[in-house]
Amino acid sequence: MQVGRLRLGSGPVEEFLAVAARTPDHPAIVHDGHAMTYAELRVRALAVADRLGDTPGVVGVPATRTPHTIVALLGVWLAGGAYCPLDPTFPTDRLARMRAACDAVVGEPAYVLFTSGSTGTPKPVATPVGAIATVTRALRDLFRITPADRVLQFASLNWDTCFEEILPTLTAGATLVLDADAHTGSFGRFLRMVDRAEVTVLDLPTAFWHELVHHLTEDAATLPDRVRLVVTGGEAVSPARLADWLTLGTGATLLNTYGCTETTLITHATELAELPAATGKVPIGHALPHVDELVEDGELLVGGPALATGYPGHPDQTTAKFVTRAGRRYFRTGDRVSRRADGMLVHEGRLDGEVKIRGIRVDPAEVEAHLAGHPAVAEAAVAGVRRANHTTLAAYVVVRVPIEPAEILAELRTRVPNHLVPSRLTVVPELARTPSGKVDRAGTHAAGQLVREGNR
Repeated sequence: MQVGRLRLGSGPVEEFLAVAARTPDHPAIVHDGHAMTYAELRVRALAVADRLGDTPGVVGVPATRTPHTIVALLGVWLAGGAYCPLDPTFPTDRLARMRAACDAVVGEPAYVLFTSGSTGTPKPVATPVGAIATVTRALRDLFRITPADRVLQFASLNWDTCFEEILPTLTAGATLVLDADAHTGSFGRFLRMVDRAEVTVLDLPTAFWHELVHHLTEDAATLPDRVRLVVTGGEAVSPARLADWLTLGTGATLLNTYGCTETTLITHATELAELPAATGKVPIGHALPHVDELVEDGELLVGGPALATGYPGHPDQTTAKFVTRAGRRYFRTGDRVSRRADGMLVHEGRLDGEVKIRGIRVDPAEVEAHLAGHPAVAEAAVAGVRRANHTTLAAYVVVRVPIEPAEILAELRTRVPNHLVPSRLTVVPELARTPSGKVDRAGTHAAGQLVREGNR
């Protein structure tokens, strides 16, 4: 067949095809113990491209942890389309709004993903082919992926972290491992699966890694010897958990990473082989070679060839976040950073209220907007709360009429995905406010804690 608008030579899809031509019989994917060779994956992806035709535009793909999603991703790109993952577990209304936003996308992006938006509407991010091509090569080098590697596909296929696992693997001739035992919640089963599948590379959300290290330490469990690299990212690494990891002596390299959807996967990284300095904070590392880094008034700005084109349909937000400095284009990350004497950056918090929930960026204002849409709710405030080395959402509402918090949360679940549902909701008489009259989330959380204690 003739590939569509993506054009051979433009990125990961060409590299995948070259690998499939060189090593057609090598396993590309192993799903629950069943292998699919590179030749088989190529044939299936080309069949998808044939069905889509030459100008498919943005293609919504059900994101499930199966080879079908990987086949569809490659097929969409072979046809010259833009890939957009749609989680089948999302509420119907949210999926409809995501599809409508995709219809408004113009140009030639490689994929469209959605981030949390303060208005309550999912905000699309369009990433061009050149950006993902640049980053795929950079991560292949950073992870030192070879055909001998077996990389676990752990991240949600609905989010961009999965590309860190999929693309360096399938463009290096390595094997991608999908296995249901990775997601049971049992660390014993997880480790047995890693051993059984002969996994060599793990890319894990920091919160999950924290819990894994706790299990390895407290239960005297061991990380399989074949694991040579563990990648963490999404939240700050706990110095206490890093200390535990270093005492385990696993022999695996631990790589801490940082990046944003708008800057395409990982922009900063460092190997963690020792405890942090006196500040006690674990660094996010140095910029990768393709990254143009700028710190302006304490905020990290990221530039270079891997930036997203912006937020389709949201020109004001695109202008606010994608800025020009000295003739170069940068993305304002909203992250405060400091620089160590060795040049590495340390994350010092957010300039806004955004938090990471299971590695996914969440704007509390989006959750507040949905809660305020409930007819019984007059006002709402949502705060990110640290609990046992991970972040959860705590919601506080002022109600118009008496109502059980569980009823409000049940209605919220019909409209937003699970990571936007607070782990707890408390009815309070009023929200705390700053001297300027704005809602004070931290103050509301502190006052809400007293309310909860009084209700016990």
